[in-house]
Amino acid sequence: MAPLKSLEQEYPILDSNFQSFCASHDIFSVEDLLLHDLYVLAAFAEQESSSERLKQGIAQVLSIIDGQHQPWLNGIELLEDAQRNKHVLSTGCEGIDLLLHGGLRVGQLTELVGPSSSGKTQVCLLAASNVAKKHIGSVVYLDTGNSFSPQRVTQFICQHSDPAIDQAKHRTLQKVMNNISCKSVFDIFTMFDVLHQLEFNLRSQMQGGDCKVQLLIVDSVSSMVTPILGGSGSQGHALMISAGYLLKKLAHEHNIAVLVTNHTVGGDGGISKPALGESWKSIPHVRLLLSCDHGGSICNVSILKHPSMVESFASLFTMCAIDLSLSLSLSVRPFYKLFLLHMVFLFLFTLFNFFSSGCW
Repeated sequence: MAPLKSLEQEYPILDSNFQSFCASHDIFSVEDLLLHDLYVLAAFAEQESSSERLKQGIAQVLSIIDGQHQPWLNGIELLEDAQRNKHVLSTGCEGIDLLLHGGLRVGQLTELVGPSSSGKTQVCLLAASNVAKKHIGSVVYLDTGNSFSPQRVTQFICQHSDPAIDQAKHRTLQKVMNNISCKSVFDIFTMFDVLHQLEFNLRSQMQGGDCKVQLLIVDSVSSMVTPILGGSGSQGHALMISAGYLLKKLAHEHNIAVLVTNHTVGGDGGISKPALGESWKSIPHVRLLLSCDHGGSICNVSILKHPSMVESFASLFTMCAIDLSLSLSLSVRPFYKLFLLHMVFLFLFTLFNFFSSGCW
């Protein structure tokens, strides 16, 4: 739920007078209002000179809350929604697209996990470039570490120098740059403000038919969440979960793909694991682990979590100076290799018995 201040633009009744009245009762957000006895709050409003307008404001907030409740959907309706709205967006990286059967799923939050310099930002920039270029829609890029590089986007779009098509590439580059909106965000509270504003804009786009946002990127979510997780209080974890569910809400209700990045930390036995702990683990629909060799050119991406695919499948791709391209086709970890060899052995053994028995 949003801070009351962020709702004023869409609901003028929630003006500064209403906000001041609520602040005098320690109410700064919709959640704060729900924690209060509304009858007592209305009684306080009666004592004010603008009592009728204040009571209208309280009623407006309750109406907003009622509007947040999504209707129940049966299996057929969910299937129709998935087939009609939940398509995939190609990232432009063949290795990742092959692994995910086409790319980033609309309506889902995909998390890209990896250590420093593993290529997470490069994948984000490539995905933004590809979606802005090939899909009718725009990209919102929340940059938390000043890592967005328009020069890198230019490299992805203009990979080969050919004077005959330079003019066409320039037009394409202009289209791509116009379709990517980058916002620098350095703390989680600013991110909440940006996401609530985005939610308002998305609702306006649905009514006005403007160019639709297709992809939302947060690079990286861990750099904003980690500073608030210290200490013994639970406020940091609550903010983290609220941010995660807001991202998922935007993805589902507005049919956009959300891509976030996360770093790794040391785990048991010195094995790296995704940061942000067990509380965040349930937030992403899809979780991918990205790693690079010491030379920095061959990258491995594997599935840590996916709602409809087997975990531990992996793909290798090359990260070049200009592009990201597939180096090797789909590969599997040793467990699955042994499983496949076992199945092949059983097939050959059955075939041998069949011919030996003379049944043919």
